[in-house]
Amino acid sequence: MMEVIPSIDLKGGRCVRLYQGDYAKETVFSDDPLGTAQRWESLGATRLHVVDLDGAASGEPHHLSVIAHMTATIRIPVQVGGGIRRMETIEQYVKAGVKRVVLGTAAVENPRLIEEACQVFGEAIVLGVDARDGFVAVRGWKDRTSVLAADMIEQMEALGAKRFIYTDVARDGTLTEPNFQAISELMTKTRAPIIASGGVTSVDHLVRLSQLGVEGAIIGRALYTGDILLDKAMAALKEEAPDSSRRATKDGGPC
Repeated sequence: MMEVIPSIDLKGGRCVRLYQGDYAKETVFSDDPLGTAQRWESLGATRLHVVDLDGAASGEPHHLSVIAHMTATIRIPVQVGGGIRRMETIEQYVKAGVKRVVLGTAAVENPRLIEEACQVFGEAIVLGVDARDGFVAVRGWKDRTSVLAADMIEQMEALGAKRFIYTDVARDGTLTEPNFQAISELMTKTRAPIIASGGVTSVDHLVRLSQLGVEGAIIGRALYTGDILLDKAMAALKEEAPDSSRRATKDGGPC
């Protein structure tokens, strides 16, 4: 069954959601990141996606202690992204109990880091491909590059990347719908697992993503607004097509 992954975006110590990646358009949903993590775990989440938005903008981790407390308290695995551009930072997160470390900007600006990180940490490294109009966006989504998302995936696979998170920045936080066409096209470019993010607003969206064969779907604003109820969404996916995904999870599922 496709994994449904709640997102916790941290900014200034609080759980927020941005609109289309715009740091000036944030909505605060909670002042208690740990309580939020425990809530999603209690509703059946098998993994959490945590983004250090301050870290993404600055290039240095801002919420390491908060995330370490989270991993020490909850039982499900946590994957973290945002401003991770050095081996030392990856090591800090792994030591803090993070199961997957998501690299984005580093993939464009320092491909050698990606190669080294994949060699050292293997499946713990995930490549975040964040795109506007098909082109990769970096540094907290503020800067658009001339690199196509599909080309980046091909380049990073050659360097050892085994898993990707694809986010359509224009859909993120908008409560519209995922960019199904872009996701479908990317699925034809790689056999590596892809996790979809951005614009997931309904159970129907989740079912459609599952039918495309993505490994997982990250949900943010729709969970906080109640447009998607996590436990009901997971039940619907299980009933719809428990074995429909064409890709097996390479790390054996939740770790």
